[in-house]
Amino acid sequence: MGQHQFYLITELLISLIGGFLLLSIWLVVQNKFQQKLTSEISVKRFDKGLLFISFSVFVWAISSLLILVFTKFNTSGWIILISQNMFSILNSLFLILALYYFDNSPEYLYNNKKSTKRILVFFIGISLISLLIALFFGETINTYGIRFNTIPDVLLSVILSWFLILSLYRTFYNRKMKSVAIIAVFSILVLFITQVPYVFNFEDYISIIELAKLISKTTLIFLFLVLGTSWVLELSQLPEATTMKINFVNWNVIEISIPSKNIINQTINFGNKTTQFNNLLKFAIRRKFASEENMCIEVYNGGEILSQTYLTRIIDNINAILSLEEGEKITRNDFFTFIGQAKYRLRFLPEFIEINDALLLEFTSNIDNGHYKDFIK
Repeated sequence: MGQHQFYLITELLISLIGGFLLLSIWLVVQNKFQQKLTSEISVKRFDKGLLFISFSVFVWAISSLLILVFTKFNTSGWIILISQNMFSILNSLFLILALYYFDNSPEYLYNNKKSTKRILVFFIGISLISLLIALFFGETINTYGIRFNTIPDVLLSVILSWFLILSLYRTFYNRKMKSVAIIAVFSILVLFITQVPYVFNFEDYISIIELAKLISKTTLIFLFLVLGTSWVLELSQLPEATTMKINFVNWNVIEISIPSKNIINQTINFGNKTTQFNNLLKFAIRRKFASEENMCIEVYNGGEILSQTYLTRIIDNINAILSLEEGEKITRNDFFTFIGQAKYRLRFLPEFIEINDALLLEFTSNIDNGHYKDFIK
């Protein structure tokens, strides 16, 4: 067995195992934690992020299998290269669709309601361009020292790599896994670099390229497994919404109870952090009084709340005021559920949210908050 075949078989086995493990984690989440994901209202949060990641890993496995078959039957190198391009584009499609469900992904991916359709059209267009270029040049794919049919795939990889670096780095960094975040960046960069030589004629270095690609893909699969496992742990540690209570006592003053965090009727005074209090009050009013489709707030540059940082500051301030131990600190996921399309919702159930009548009247009487009167009617 040659070195090339060994790398392909190794990639096939690792990708198959990794894909099945990721799919298993996703199924466990859907079966065991669906109630926590929906927070007991009829609007379903059907998170497909991990599912699409598992599909992308399966694409790697299928691609390796087909190349082994093509090699066995001495298929034209032109056919092999075209199939690699198509599978690479399909893999990129699944990964970008997965990032749509990441609340730490670039704004365009999770904010734009039409982004999924636009991405599909974009990828189909790239696929057709790549195929037409290959058909035009025929088997003479190495023209002027450049394989022109691989260029669309490489350009697509530039976009995907940037999205992956931003999303995975932010995701692991926010989960207090800084070293893993750095490893994610390096593995994505290495994987991208291994694609560039296919545009040119670097046959003399093919063994090094294949080894680097195998290592980077394996590392990414491990990172995806770490991400999926951390998601399960987060969901298992989320306090039950039925045990959480929040009471807006006065301006900048709330009282909360989260028994699983050993917080019982604790008073929190936001002091001069008026913006934090106002944002939290907005979530509470929508959650308690608004219809289900209006319970969420869009959080992005241009939305009602401009950045996720504003949500994080609320949680950090509460932790600082209560002087909570490291293992008992509140996380952003304890308070807010990411619904998708840049929308977040307060996890507290409507019946466990209390708002002082005078405070509610004063807040809705403010000209900037006038539309909140419609929720209370």
